[in-house]
Amino acid sequence: MEELDFKEAIERSLKIRELYHELELQHHGSEWTVEEDALAFLTDAGLVGRLTMSQQGRWPAGKDSRTELEHKLGESMWWLIVLANRMDVDIKDVLGEFLTKTEKLLGK
Repeated sequence: MEELDFKEAIERSLKIRELYHELELQHHGSEWTVEEDALAFLTDAGLVGRLTMSQQGRWPAGKDSRTELEHKLGESMWWLIVLANRMDVDIKDVLGEFLTKTEKLLGK
C-alpha cells in the first residue's frame, strides 16, 4: 500500500466522518454528539487491548484476531483525528508538541 501522509489521513478521516453523520441522521434523526464519538473511541480502544492479548497468546479471541487488531488500530487513529477536529484541537500540532516535549524530557 502507498504511504499515507498525515494531512491526507486527516482529510480522508473527516470526509468519512461526514458520511457517518449522514447515516446517523437517516437512522436516528440526529448526528452523534462528541461524547458519543468519545465513547465509540473508548470501546474500540478496549477492543485493541483485548485483541492485543489475543495476538500475544493471552486471550482466546478467535482465528483472525490479527486482522481485527489491525482494523481496530486504524479505526482508533481515525477516531482520535475525528475527536480532535470536533473539539477544535489541531491533531498535527498537539502530536508535534507532545513528541518534542517527550524527546526533551528523555534527553533526545
